Amino acid sequence: MAARTGDWMRQAQSDLRHGEHSLELGDFEWACFAAQQAAEKALKAVHQERHQVVIGHSILRLIQELEEQEIDEGLLNAARRLDRLYIPTRYPNGFDQGAPVDYYTRADAESALADARAILQWSEQRIKGR
Repeated sequence: MAARTGDWMRQAQSDLRHGEHSLELGDFEWACFAAQQAAEKALKAVHQERHQVVIGHSILRLIQELEEQEIDEGLLNAARRLDRLYIPTRYPNGFDQGAPVDYYTRADAESALADARAILQWSEQRIKGR
């Protein structure tokens, strides 16, 4: 395992737990953001394992840059959905009016966390498979 791979993956797992706790508390926008962060960090762990330097926050781009032979379309769609949660979950100017807390629902949070879990599992398989 590359030097910092474990650090990135542990933080991804911690972010996922934070998202689950936020869901329980009814802080759905934070659950969504934590899900996005968990997926991003899990993919950065895979890049770290492969000694690849990456910057940016696009989950879709992070997956595509891994250049896997075949990436399941469902996983790519999960990445696309999570990418839409990076900014508007935190900033009121992501919407014409209101705050992020007004826009995100339990269903949004549950979906985001499921997407993040899928990406974490995929990432863990790539790290263990090396």
